[in-house]
Amino acid sequence: MGLTRCNTAGGHPLHFPGSRRFRALPALPVRSVGTLLACTIALLGFTGARAADERYLWKSVPQAQCKVDDKTPLTWNVYQTYKKKEANLVLLLIGHRYLALDIKAKLVYDVLPSDLQAKGQDFASGDLFVKSRVLPTDNWSLRDVGPAELIKLTLGDYGRELYVELPHMPDMRAFY
Repeated sequence: MGLTRCNTAGGHPLHFPGSRRFRALPALPVRSVGTLLACTIALLGFTGARAADERYLWKSVPQAQCKVDDKTPLTWNVYQTYKKKEANLVLLLIGHRYLALDIKAKLVYDVLPSDLQAKGQDFASGDLFVKSRVLPTDNWSLRDVGPAELIKLTLGDYGRELYVELPHMPDMRAFY
């Protein structure tokens, strides 16, 4: 049994009736590649601008703990977005004050209550991480303490030590 060549109506062995023929594209001149590169960079800059318009949905973390100078505040809550890529972002309520923490950058931002829109017990917001609202902080310490991450820092405007204990985000991948 040998392989036979299929002879179709188009004359070419790989041309089937109703299919399109593809021609090779000519090589782009150097200035076109430069233009293409400039357009790509412009598009990447545009997508970066869209990331600033991104909305966050902050959900309460019931297993979290918060202390100020080894004392639990009367009113407090910890919120996260539950997106794996945003696991380093935390919204913290202490008394009547909201703080946004970027754990990876080790920065704390002051959040105005008008920046948050209540969605039941959760909050929706725009970008809370604005450079003009950075608060002075010192003595950052991040430690893995078993089932949680312990964050310690000193707030420069109050001179108080802040402790936040965040449970690790669950790994939702299936076992395989």
